[in-house]
Formats: sequence, C-alpha cells, structure tokens
Amino acid sequence: MDKESIIATMIPRLLCNLLLDRLRQFPAVALLGPRQVGKTTLARRVPGYDNSVYLDLENPADLEKLTDARGFLSAQHGRLVIIDEVQRLPGLFQVLRGLIDERVFIGDKAGHFLLLGSASIDLLHQSSETLAGRIAYLELPPLHVLEIEPEQETALWTRGGFPRSFLAEDEAQSVAWRENFIATYLERDIPLLGPRIPAETLRRFWTMLAHHQGSVLNAAQLAQSLSVDSKTVAKYLDLMVDLLLVRRLSPYFANVNKRLVKSPKTYVRDSGLVHTLLRLDTLDQILGHPINGMSWEGYVIETLLRSAPMRTQPSFYRTATGVEIDLILEVPGGEVWAIEIKRSLAPKLEKGFYIALEDIKPAKTFLVYPGGERYPKGHGIEAISLRELSTVLAQL
Repeated sequence: MDKESIIATMIPRLLCNLLLDRLRQFPAVALLGPRQVGKTTLARRVPGYDNSVYLDLENPADLEKLTDARGFLSAQHGRLVIIDEVQRLPGLFQVLRGLIDERVFIGDKAGHFLLLGSASIDLLHQSSETLAGRIAYLELPPLHVLEIEPEQETALWTRGGFPRSFLAEDEAQSVAWRENFIATYLERDIPLLGPRIPAETLRRFWTMLAHHQGSVLNAAQLAQSLSVDSKTVAKYLDLMVDLLLVRRLSPYFANVNKRLVKSPKTYVRDSGLVHTLLRLDTLDQILGHPINGMSWEGYVIETLLRSAPMRTQPSFYRTATGVEIDLILEVPGGEVWAIEIKRSLAPKLEKGFYIALEDIKPAKTFLVYPGGERYPKGHGIEAISLRELSTVLAQL
C-alpha cells in the first residue's frame, strides 16, 4: 500500500456511522460514489466486519468466483460480502434477492451484502426492481471540510476532495492525478457503461460545464457549440449526473407573483476537476481567473449539501429580473433556509437579495464567506464560515 493510501485510511469519514446503522437495519446496502472517492477504503474498515469477503467485479478472478453465484455466496453466510462495481453483473440481483429472503426467513435480518457502485442510475434501477424493501442507498462524496484540518481548507478547494488528489505530495502530482482521472473516465469507464460518445466530444462538454459553473442551463447554446441537438446535450448531461460528476440544481418555485427562472443550474461537483478542466493548476491561477467566484460557490454548495440531513431539498431562487438567492435548503421539519455565497472577506449583499428574502421569507438566512468570524449582518442575516455552517447542518 502506498503512502497516500495509508494516509487515506486514517481520514475519518462522516458517513461511517450512518453506513454502520444501515448495515444493522437492512440486508443489503448500496454505497454509491464516483471512482476513486474512497468507497472500497471505507467498506474495508467498517468496524465489526473484519471477517468480510471482498469481490471486485473488474477483477477476472473475482468474477470467476461468481460463475456459480448462488453457490459461492451461500457459502459466505454469516460474513458481510462486499461486492465492488456490482452494476457490471446485473443478473446478480436476482440471486441476492433469493439469498436475502432465505436468510431473513431464518432470522438473519441484516448486514448480508454491501454493494459498491459508481453509476447511480444503473445501480438504482437494477437493484430497486429486485431488492425493493431489502436495500438502503448511501452516497459517499469526496472529502468534506469536516473531515480535514482547518488549515487544509484552501487545498481542499483548489485540489478537490478525491483522496489521491487532495493527499498528493505537491501540486504537480495532484494535477497529474486529476488529468488521469478525467482521461480514464472518458476513454475507459464511460464506454464500458454503454454510451458510444467520442471521448473528445464528452471532454469538450465537460469543459463547457466547467466554464459555465453555476450558470442556468442553456441547452441550445451548448448544442450549437458541440454541433449537436438539444436532446443530445440532455443525454450527455444525464450521463454526467448519473456518474455523480455533475449536479443539476433545480429552481425553487415560490408562490409569488413574479416570473421565475425554470431551468436548472449546473455545477461540476468537484472543484479540483473544475480547475483541471480549465487548466488552472495553482492557487494564483485560480484567483486570477473569472471562474474563481463560481468555483468557490460550487464548492460551498457541495459541502453544505453533504452536511445537510437526509431528505433536505436543495434549490436556487431566481426571477426573470435577476432577483436571486444562491441556495435554498428545505430542511426536514419544513423550515426554509436561504444561503448566499460570497468569496470576499468583506462581503456585501445586493438589493436583489433582500427582495428575494421578502419573496420567500426564510426561517434562517446565512451569508457564507471565507472568514472565520460569525456575526450579524442585519435583516436576520448571519455571516458565517463554511466550516461552521456545515457543523450547524450536520447537527440537525
């Protein structure tokens, strides 16, 4: 095991306790996340499951063991079986259903299978049809601000949260890892999932999304730039969302007498990938580029959504006249929180933001900025750091 992998195993992941709870409650748990995000590392260090069996369906030797899947898995009764890249063997879900039902019948009700996958829609579709009521779903995102030290926060934004990128010995190695990550997805992983899209075309699309980070989706403009139609752009976007690489943030529909923007915003979910797609390799290059503010906005939104409790509904608010709030969170219990994001140590709020607050009347309003002090801004607005607001959400 290399130095980065050893260090990665030492980083406590926030999802660990929830994963344990789900394994105690459900016969099967699906842990979703993009490649290299740490799913296997987390699965192998689940406390109390030292006697687990690990199968990687990209490994021909492990795939061979499942030639008689029922026979092999039946012999593992009493052990947690971890199956990586499970979407590569769709027929396996029928076998898992039969084994789960047999075990539940004799009183073994939970903790049978941990399924790891990097393509959410395929895995959700295949498993939900077969394992309904028997499986729970969790998403493991890249590293989170509450999983690192405060002095590492700038590096987390610039390098992104993929462990090998974040933990690289220097910027050059981090950039090289991200370049290879992008190339591997485009040239190997996506073709294996089925879509026959030229790697260069998809890279151009991904790069366009990075250039338009946090913008309202204009499918016609993207289609014209790629020389395809809008339906093809929608297909490309669905694929990137499915791979958990891009977020589609829906608009918030308030009951107001105004014309509201109806198209979603799009964000490349990992800030390090944004910077690499745009060839921004250092902090100075990022700070001097027009994408600086929107890159940080996307990073903040991803961090807050990873902190928020389950069933939180995220959106943004914008009217046709430009009145806007960057992030709306409808948290469990019915409260609406409004969050504005500014990458400035002396943040100022525009008139349109105050108008938007009058429109939606949130229960709480926060201004996230890079400073460390929490203080009131008037009108019920609190300026707050990303780390502190993440903590507030995590404690809900």
